[in-house]
Amino acid sequence: MTKLIGNAVVGQSGGPTAAINATLAGVIRGAFENSDTVKKIYGMRNGVEGLLREDLVDLNEFFADESKLTALEHTPAAALGSCRKKLPDPDSGDEIYEKLFNIFKKYDIRYYFYIGGNDSMDAVAKLSRYSEKCDYEIRFIGVPKTIDNDLEGTDHSPGFPSAAKYIAVTVGEIIRDCAVYTTKAVTIVEIMGRDAGWLTAASSIGRVVNGIAPDLIYLPERVFDLDRFYADVAAALERHPNVVVAVSEGLRFADGKYVGEGTQSGVADAFGHKYLAGTGKALELAIRDHFGCKVRSIELNLCQRCAAHLQSAVDVEESLRVGRAAVAAAIDGVSRVMMGIQRVSDEPYATEIDYSDISKIANMIREVPDKFINAEGNNVTDECARYLLPLIEGNTEPEWKNGLPVYCII
Repeated sequence: MTKLIGNAVVGQSGGPTAAINATLAGVIRGAFENSDTVKKIYGMRNGVEGLLREDLVDLNEFFADESKLTALEHTPAAALGSCRKKLPDPDSGDEIYEKLFNIFKKYDIRYYFYIGGNDSMDAVAKLSRYSEKCDYEIRFIGVPKTIDNDLEGTDHSPGFPSAAKYIAVTVGEIIRDCAVYTTKAVTIVEIMGRDAGWLTAASSIGRVVNGIAPDLIYLPERVFDLDRFYADVAAALERHPNVVVAVSEGLRFADGKYVGEGTQSGVADAFGHKYLAGTGKALELAIRDHFGCKVRSIELNLCQRCAAHLQSAVDVEESLRVGRAAVAAAIDGVSRVMMGIQRVSDEPYATEIDYSDISKIANMIREVPDKFINAEGNNVTDECARYLLPLIEGNTEPEWKNGLPVYCII
């Protein structure tokens, strides 16, 4: 194989996570460690939208100071900015591809790394398809991230463990707070997750650690039935007065309508995904009308994905490894793939980094398997909690100044 010498570009896309910048740091470190092949690495601001504007950052220059890279690992959100741009079909004749490849040639870009979730992998898959009919050699690597943990081709997605840690800790604290009163009350915690309930399942982790977990957990993998919900809550109120329920934002009724649809705007993004919220509020109103008891809903919202103060050490370490491995694979001649994490041992927990054909991953949904959901569909199993537990292990140590963490702003 002829060594491909040139420059690289890296971008971030989709919803941020508390570890997406650790993955970025891994890609940058991988490029620096292979400077004989990757002469320069550019960062595209706001993903492919920034690339189209040629809004590029010289990351060699910006990260000449190692301390900035260390700070980047513990910085929440997407340091390069993000976007949700849907690329057209590569066979459509749309001029956007010709424009992108002219930019690649202009900046001698031979390596393209895109850090993102399902929609981002869709973009990498389309660019990869278009490249098959071009005479310009460039290697495309998708680098996974998503708090939803719904990507195929990987045991779990970088970013999910930190979000899971935040949810497990926060829901445990909510449960302790609710337990101080004897008045009958129901607290509903709404957790992110459109099609896959991994995040909501993470609220169960405390059950196998300290016995603290929600009374009821509902995932989008099961049809939601309001009458069964009332029966579940009634049974829980018979056991103790302070009932806590965790629900995924993507809960649907049998007719396919979202539980929270009446409280939502109906607005959709470029990929046709409706902006979800309001499931907790809808169920709060339903419980109030049905039981007449004290009830509140709590929407964890953006904190699930930006709480870098509760990063999982496992998450950060794996995110760095995935980023580095992406560069190493590309230099070795690999292209048109998504990197992935494969679990090789539970006790002790251990993983390996590999990759899969991105055309078989893009737009697929990895749901919570049946074995992790109880027969009644109103909770997850202990096996699920034990499976998730190793992912949230360990704490990170960012630099602090005057009581606040130090962030890296590009």
